Amino acid sequence: MKNWIEFPRVQGEASRQAHADLPSGTYEREIGRDGFFGPATHIYHKHPPTGWSAFDGPLRPRAFDAVIAARAADDPFSPVPLLYNNHCKIAMWRCAEAMRHLLRNSDGDTLLFVHEGAGDLYCDFGHLGYTEGDYLLLPRGTMWRLEPSQPTLALVIEATNGNFRLPEKGILGPHAIFDPAALTTPELDEKFRAQADEREWRVRVKRRDAFTTITYPYNPLDAVGWKGNLSAVKLNWRDIRPVMSHRYHIPPSVHSTFVSDRFIVCTFVPRPIESDPGALKVPFYHSNDDYDEVIFYHAGEFFSRDNIKPGMVTWHPNGFTHGPHPKAFAAGARAAKTMTDEVAVMVDARDPLDMSEAAVGTEDRGYADSWKPK
Repeated sequence: MKNWIEFPRVQGEASRQAHADLPSGTYEREIGRDGFFGPATHIYHKHPPTGWSAFDGPLRPRAFDAVIAARAADDPFSPVPLLYNNHCKIAMWRCAEAMRHLLRNSDGDTLLFVHEGAGDLYCDFGHLGYTEGDYLLLPRGTMWRLEPSQPTLALVIEATNGNFRLPEKGILGPHAIFDPAALTTPELDEKFRAQADEREWRVRVKRRDAFTTITYPYNPLDAVGWKGNLSAVKLNWRDIRPVMSHRYHIPPSVHSTFVSDRFIVCTFVPRPIESDPGALKVPFYHSNDDYDEVIFYHAGEFFSRDNIKPGMVTWHPNGFTHGPHPKAFAAGARAAKTMTDEVAVMVDARDPLDMSEAAVGTEDRGYADSWKPK
């Protein structure tokens, strides 16, 4: 258990409740530790904390188009790296036709989020149909392949040398956010049995980012049964029911969907916007100094961002204050919207990430300027 140095104090003008009833004419900034789980202080400024006039250097916020990066790749069966560190790899992958080989990741669990497309997943545990908006979680060492019925684009998140688990739900109870019964597992159905042919199949095994090919004179996806409590699983974002408060803007950590040892995966789905007159109605300005923040935009209009469209990724390295763009902040103050319509996947990484050349090639170089006052 961490023994943080904690002794709450108040100086000057401050709100009694974080993210609500701010002193007149002020902008709230949260300085927090350990993501949104540790001690925090709220500072009330006369000017927006993101009102910089210039932003130079490698710490700057980045935005790029992951879909263009994937479609520009030569190999349709290999994910295109976007961001990575020793514990987490984020990539984009296009698969337009049935895979002619099987994959096995021996470096860690693999999580796919289907941005576009539909089809069938075949793996050690059986057959699963998939469609847009599905998470497909494949445990480390699972053999699998996709057979798209519609060209498929997927965000790929690897828990390198790790695994994905469900978040602790605490006082919310085990059925909050999504009921574990909403998790779908593969079936050894007729489709699975029909694909288990006797022709030659290759399995590409990734270990330490190098590939080994193992050839079989038959399809090794030939299980006739299994039992246990480890399996591939599927979850669609439409089965997620977000935690809400009409009087308080809840931090993004409450939207955690999967957790790993050194990062978390959150899902933002449509929800009512706070209706209390004094409550902030957009994300609060914050300095998340322990995590890099990555967001993949799947659908809708992201209510705290400007000029960001589905298929894009934003990356905010830890170490600077960020929050809503000026137009979004002004719209929130006017209570211009009562519902969000966004769907997005967020990855908060405890260790600094690096950016690939493929991502740099589709970067919006003016993204850091989007916070400048208009």
